[in-house]
Amino acid sequence: MHSLSSKDASTSHSESSDEDQELRAADGRVPGRRGLATRQRLLECTTEMLRTSSYRDLKVVDIAREAGTSPATFYQYFPDVESAIFVLAEEMVAEGGDHFAHLVTDANWKGKGAYEASEALADAILTFWAQHQPVLRVVDIATDEGDARFANVRTRLLNGLNNALAGAARSQQASGKGQEGLDPNAIAGVLVAMLAHVSSHRLGFEFWGVRTDELKATMARIIAWSITGQKPAI
Repeated sequence: MHSLSSKDASTSHSESSDEDQELRAADGRVPGRRGLATRQRLLECTTEMLRTSSYRDLKVVDIAREAGTSPATFYQYFPDVESAIFVLAEEMVAEGGDHFAHLVTDANWKGKGAYEASEALADAILTFWAQHQPVLRVVDIATDEGDARFANVRTRLLNGLNNALAGAARSQQASGKGQEGLDPNAIAGVLVAMLAHVSSHRLGFEFWGVRTDELKATMARIIAWSITGQKPAI
């Protein structure tokens, strides 16, 4: 999404497409090339500072200083820190949501192709979570605290994947394969929860000596078996 404030970000999805919507600053002006570069630098600094700081402790003055600009400049683009994080969350959804779903819908769920598709999906989720971990952490915290805006972000990030996995499981069952007697939506929900939870705790697993490659391989086998009902052909 290309909004600059939390209000704009929450309404623009239904009002217009990304292609039609102009990028505007918090005061309504359309920034030029230098303004866009400044905005992007502020967002990048926000992301990096979230890696080592709680979002509640993150101040506008700190982000501005890190970006080499002033708090007044920050406020030209974002009303507050939370609004900047929300923009990052919206951009994250735009990057990941459809991509995850396509990894499932475009896959060949027969024979070795099922494991290859499952491994590609597990790898994509692990990589995405590692890249966006600071923002995802805020999304999780805000969602748990009842913030509907961030809960919506999480839903849109994973809903396409959930539906795609349910469709794949349903298709396998219809062909006489798959997990007979299990609700495809339940299969998808469990798989999505596994992927998100394991990916968010990857560093903890590594601390206890579990390598990321082993996490990926384990999740890939579980996905392939859950969808096809067959022992993965590796």
